[in-house]
Amino acid sequence: MSLSALDLAVIGLYGAIVFGLGIYFSRRASGSVEDFFVAGRTLPWWLAGTSIAATWFAADAPLATAGIVRERGLYANWLWWYEGTGVILLVFFYAKLWRRAGILTDAELIELRYSGKPAAVLRVFSALYQGVLKNAIVMGWVMLAMVKFSQALLGWSPALTLTLCVILALSYTVAAGLWGVVATDLLQFVVGMIGSLILAGIVLATVGGPSGLVEAVRAMPDANPAALDLVPQTHHLGPLEFASFVCLILFLWVRSGQGDGYLAQRLFATRDERHSMMAALWFAFAGIVLMTWPWVIVGLGSLVILPISTATAALAADPELAYPMMIGELMPAGLRGLVVAAFLAAFMSTMDTHLCWGASYLVNDVYRRFIRRDEREAHYVRASRVAVGLLALLAALSAWQMTSIQRAWIYVIELTAGVAFVWLLRWYWWRVNAWAEITAMLGSVLLANGNLLVRALDRIGWVGPEVVAGAARFYGNEYDFVRATVIVLVCTILWVTVALLTRPDDREVLESFYRKVRPGGWWGPVSSVVGPVESDASSGLNWAGFFLGVVFLYTSLLGIGYLVTDRLVAGLVLCALSIIAAGLTLLVAAREAARA
Repeated sequence: MSLSALDLAVIGLYGAIVFGLGIYFSRRASGSVEDFFVAGRTLPWWLAGTSIAATWFAADAPLATAGIVRERGLYANWLWWYEGTGVILLVFFYAKLWRRAGILTDAELIELRYSGKPAAVLRVFSALYQGVLKNAIVMGWVMLAMVKFSQALLGWSPALTLTLCVILALSYTVAAGLWGVVATDLLQFVVGMIGSLILAGIVLATVGGPSGLVEAVRAMPDANPAALDLVPQTHHLGPLEFASFVCLILFLWVRSGQGDGYLAQRLFATRDERHSMMAALWFAFAGIVLMTWPWVIVGLGSLVILPISTATAALAADPELAYPMMIGELMPAGLRGLVVAAFLAAFMSTMDTHLCWGASYLVNDVYRRFIRRDEREAHYVRASRVAVGLLALLAALSAWQMTSIQRAWIYVIELTAGVAFVWLLRWYWWRVNAWAEITAMLGSVLLANGNLLVRALDRIGWVGPEVVAGAARFYGNEYDFVRATVIVLVCTILWVTVALLTRPDDREVLESFYRKVRPGGWWGPVSSVVGPVESDASSGLNWAGFFLGVVFLYTSLLGIGYLVTDRLVAGLVLCALSIIAAGLTLLVAAREAARA
């Protein structure tokens, strides 16, 4: 695809605004590590929530969504839709607890909650696990999306794309920290949404609206019979794949229930507990519902405009190229520049967040905690900027090794599945200790990489060919979420056993945490000493809000989906239900926020 002078002007204007914002906010980020990583804890809910949503709208998401729709059908988007239930749990049970903790990173929570050397070891391990291992994988697939985008549209080599990606990501994140991230995220969310909506609108106009789109997809001789299914159907899927998606939708959302990483970082940075709660709720709707359907429409439209039967060799080998190829096929001059700018926005809004978040672990939980403890704030701000640069290089190396965005998504689900319940219950059960969490994390890493472990054992003669063959089947694509469910169950049994067999944490640490965070749940031995503490974390109103929020989120999602797939009556009914549920959810959220 060639870019006109107008396209280049649009891209240049966008870049100039982004760099200007970075320079403007660089002074605010230079005062202290708290200014650099959590914006001085002054963010309003709408800015914090939009920043989370902008990070969610990464450059990988449109490509992966279009590829998923082409390969499997609409239902396969539950690969990330399922997380909405976990985000609603975060809204009503965990957002206020995170804000009360008053910390810079979720790894710092470990030494607030646990005691002794195991807590210190776990804090370092968690910082490296989250900030380096998981973070490098996520940034790697975001860079991989830009590699595919630039190859399909501009003909650039991977090396050139990765070099430019690193330069762009560092250009303002190093200078402005979280202030620069959230300010540019607001711009990038708007640009990204406008670009994706325009492309989706052009697709619908080209194929004759929702009815024309549905008729054309059904008429395709090579169409997937599940192409228009919004939920998994037994008559379109094998029993294992159906069970796999049922596990994902009904069970695996617990791994995102407490929130962690960059999402928690935004909640730390809000003005107060009310703002943290409302930020999470706004993100749930913006991230799960608003941004989804433009990408899905382009994916469905690609089945008609770029049919599977006549696809190029590159598209047949990699369905994730469909989205950028649709841009080249349909977008006129000027609008092409806007969509390219939207992709840059999606890329940078994710990269800047992950760089800032990952650097916060390295500086706050490793360097400042264990290596250089009593330096001036300016020293740690400089160290933070160095850490951002190192992580950007590591992400480029990670992207160089990847081929599939979708497979990377699934791997991260498995990598973090084992810690789901220990992360949820460490707030509510006094008996959870550092050894329990260490067990869950190690178990999750080992089980997620079990196939590699079995191969290594095979090389030294410890296992036979039958075990190798069984492991290969179990770690095949068909068992993806069944495997993740097994990881959750096995790791939960392991960490609960370890928690009960090892010593509880020191009473002083438990009492201090209980006073500060005011969790609900099972804290009887601690509360009997501390005395009653006003807690709103486990009230019946929160459970009502959680239920209403889930209804609101998924009736919105499915209602729009039915309208897009030309099922008008069902779509309107679900949209009406979503409006009612939205009003009730906001009412409950406002009452709970007022109690904070």
